[in-house]
Amino acid sequence: MSSVQSPEPENYRGRIAPTPSGWLHLGHASTFKIAWERARQAGGTIIYRTEDLDPARYREEYDTGAKEDLRWWGLDWDEGPDCGGPFGPYQQSLKLDVFRLALEQLKSTGLVYPSSHSRREIAAENPVLSPVNGDPLFPPALRPQKMELDTCAEVNWRFRIPDGRTIHFIDNRLGPQSFVAGTDFGDFIVWKKDNWPAYELGVVVDDHAMQITEVVRGEDILVSTVKQLLIYEALGWQPPEWYHCPLIIDPETGYRMSKTHKSKSLRALREAGMTPGLCPENYLENQDA
Repeated sequence: MSSVQSPEPENYRGRIAPTPSGWLHLGHASTFKIAWERARQAGGTIIYRTEDLDPARYREEYDTGAKEDLRWWGLDWDEGPDCGGPFGPYQQSLKLDVFRLALEQLKSTGLVYPSSHSRREIAAENPVLSPVNGDPLFPPALRPQKMELDTCAEVNWRFRIPDGRTIHFIDNRLGPQSFVAGTDFGDFIVWKKDNWPAYELGVVVDDHAMQITEVVRGEDILVSTVKQLLIYEALGWQPPEWYHCPLIIDPETGYRMSKTHKSKSLRALREAGMTPGLCPENYLENQDA
């Protein structure tokens, strides 16, 4: 059994990073509170960052509401879009030029390539499913035979993984972790055809720029960590430490919390006059099925 490691007290920098595409729910609240507690325990800095790299799903009311709901939940932050700080802007959509520079740097390594294949084309190749999360792995047969890095077409840009390589890291809650490239995950998107950075690249660039020392997030995206470690390696950057939190399960569905379940949102709890800051399980027990 792995033991939980306490955050290092010297120059600790953590972050809370909501995506304003829906109301925050109890799963978010639990993870963000752990991130906040680890920063405060270390006497460090906690940063609030708005991850709004999906303009089609962004809503200003969710953006504003996330800050209001998290403050109601009892959290505060030392840097952020509403209080400033030395590592701004703290809203990802305001720094696309920084993300583009990182993409160009990745292109220079030869590790990314343009990928115009549709989901239908990918499905036609009968891709193998990841044993980790059930996602289809991008078929190596669809990799380009010749790199065309100067394309102006609207395409996705994928990171070519090192097939067969095992990537290891230490999780500060779960202990040693390892995933095999090509078996557990395949070539992944770093830049979308709508000309916005994908999640994997966006968080790496921002966490590096903001000097984050430990990333705290849900254990459902453990495999994202090894993808991001490959990006850190390609860019020559030092990665942070990692802490993946347990998931809060919705008793109605048996699955992790989702933004589609509005009854479990912090906003609904506020409006119902609930007391903030309890363990998420307390709220689930007190709600009608």
